[in-house]
Amino acid sequence: MQGWRLALALALALVPEFLLAQVMPGTGASRSTGSASTTSASSGSAPLPAAASAPPGYILSANDSVGVEVFGEDDLRTSGRLNPEGNLSVPLLGSIHLAGLTLTQAASKLTELYGRDYLVNPRVNVMLLNYAKRRFSILGQVGHPGSFEMPESSPGGIDLLEAIAMAGGYTRIAAPERITVRRHNASGDQIFKVNAKRFNKGSGGGFLVEPGDTITVGESIF
Repeated sequence: MQGWRLALALALALVPEFLLAQVMPGTGASRSTGSASTTSASSGSAPLPAAASAPPGYILSANDSVGVEVFGEDDLRTSGRLNPEGNLSVPLLGSIHLAGLTLTQAASKLTELYGRDYLVNPRVNVMLLNYAKRRFSILGQVGHPGSFEMPESSPGGIDLLEAIAMAGGYTRIAAPERITVRRHNASGDQIFKVNAKRFNKGSGGGFLVEPGDTITVGESIF
């Protein structure tokens, strides 16, 4: 009898592990499940990318990339880009509209929503990761008419004279006193008539060009 048991033990020792798992359920399978569970948990707590330097009072808009952290809740950490409607997909809450809010206001909104149904006294932080590309256009009597990106240091707008400088400055027949700026907003298009002859570069008293504006520099009338 002892010889039979010894022979069986030797035979089992030579069986490959994947076959042994089928013969003895619960050994190899349980190890595999544990490993998969660990991988999933670590991916949910990955750190967020470095935040961008947002100017005070910066207002979020579509295509901005943001990160959201909930103190003590690593599984709720997320980052993403606001869609064209200005919404961000947030864990547990779904699609939340954040465009038009400052970072502080966005954090307050998410704090309220998490506290309403899911968490007790949540602490939420919202940070800007990357600006959306924001452009303006200049037509008419400038050196290089076309579309231009807002500088990263001034994503919310730049002075009119700076915008004209980016387009190569005035042409010989430009009329700085006859500039129009078309701006589209929720209530429709606005047209501004601007006399840039009254502005001194760097004085801070000029006209602020905003993302989406179309500037047209008129021609002198001889």
